[in-house]
Amino acid sequence: MFGGTKNEPDIPIQASPYDHTATVEDQSNPFLVKKQPTRCRDPVFAVLFIANVAAMIGVFIKYGTNPLNNVEAEQDGDDGQIELGEEGIIYTAATAAGISAAFSAVMMQVLMCIPGFLIKFALLFNVALAGLGMAFSFYSGSMVGGIISAIFFALFCCYAYMVWSRIPFATANLKTACAALRANCGVTFFAYIFAALAVAWSILWSLAVAGVQDTGILIKCTEVQDSYGYTRDSCSINYGIFFVLFVSFFFTHQVLQNSVHTTVAGVVGSWWFKPEQNGFCGSAVFGSFFRTMTTSLGSVCFGSLLVAIIQATRQILEMARRNEDVGPFLACCVDCLLGCLESLLEYFNKWAFVYVGVYGYGYCEAGKSVIQLFKDRGWEAVIADDLVGMALFMTSLVVGLVMAGVGVLMVDQTTWWDVFIAAFDAQSEEANGKQAAMIFAGVLAFIIGLVIASILMSTIASAVNASIVLFADAPAEFECHYPELSQEMRTAYNVAYPGCM
Repeated sequence: MFGGTKNEPDIPIQASPYDHTATVEDQSNPFLVKKQPTRCRDPVFAVLFIANVAAMIGVFIKYGTNPLNNVEAEQDGDDGQIELGEEGIIYTAATAAGISAAFSAVMMQVLMCIPGFLIKFALLFNVALAGLGMAFSFYSGSMVGGIISAIFFALFCCYAYMVWSRIPFATANLKTACAALRANCGVTFFAYIFAALAVAWSILWSLAVAGVQDTGILIKCTEVQDSYGYTRDSCSINYGIFFVLFVSFFFTHQVLQNSVHTTVAGVVGSWWFKPEQNGFCGSAVFGSFFRTMTTSLGSVCFGSLLVAIIQATRQILEMARRNEDVGPFLACCVDCLLGCLESLLEYFNKWAFVYVGVYGYGYCEAGKSVIQLFKDRGWEAVIADDLVGMALFMTSLVVGLVMAGVGVLMVDQTTWWDVFIAAFDAQSEEANGKQAAMIFAGVLAFIIGLVIASILMSTIASAVNASIVLFADAPAEFECHYPELSQEMRTAYNVAYPGCM
């Protein structure tokens, strides 16, 4: 009936969508069963993305402004330094970026050593921060602020009490994710590359829009006389063109961000099912990146476009509110609804792109599959926890604060900021140029450190999401290849959710 012979019993075999000649042994491996045929998924959206980037480049070439044309580098006649002291900004930014990258890597190793402590510390830090806010509000005599702070303090305490038993499972997830990234750490370089592309895109888009604005297409202002005979400017905003420009901006940023998430998910999938592909820049890393940029690009663009449309709509709504074209109450209500919808879509994308990166599913099919997986396993409560996210943010904050201290030291220990200090002191006798330079350098280094650390931590967050899905989907393969990590996750999960394994 299913291909049996006289001497062999009939064996029902469900063919894999990836390999139509699958054997019985193949059916025990979810990767072989769920791996999709190699072909482009959702290609229309990939074409839209490419057309979007090409169109914006064309707009920049035709209308874009070059800010360097209007900048005259005023040189100091004695030492040849730039009068405004850009030397200090450039050197501090470059140094902070290099130190931040190295320090973030060190903090990743710290995460591997004491993940449980960091998760508990982040959880208790939020409770303590809310408590301090409540105490300060009551001490300063602000009853309304004190009551609001007290409510948040009570909520944080209840949350900490409810999720405390889940910390071991979150710790095991974090250790698994860090182990996967440490075995394929080359994927972090792609995260930094995509971040650099995001910065470049922001600059190109800004210059292009500035050039378009100079043509008067976006905002047209005319002089009109009111009923009293006074002349005033009346400006009309072309919301349609602004909407298209905002969609273009957010669309590209979403694609770059989600490409990192999908690439990391694919790397974790290879680490999970095929340990022989592990390596600093091995086939797991380049193979996942190649799939994300080719066959899975359309799926990434599909989910990214949905979020970008909502983000662009919120920006247009804010512009209309400021221009008094929409009432503030209506704008607030609509913005709240759009914000909720945006959060839901981003949350959906976070899990759907795991299936896109691991198995090569299309966007809609990936979302349905991962939701059905959690429903079948009864794991809805697992994906609601964000304990790891708090620890990752805390780690990024520590890197940023350390870099702020480094920035202050650069002002004190180098001559990079001497021109800035001299120019600031020359404004008045009461001016303190060194103090101003320290504040500026500290803030600059803090932002750079926070951003660079957040990029690395975002790869860990993506790996955590992938490990949660794969632990639900393929626990046997995890047990076979990494028995110690598997046993730790199983034990922790049974403690957090008794009887659900």
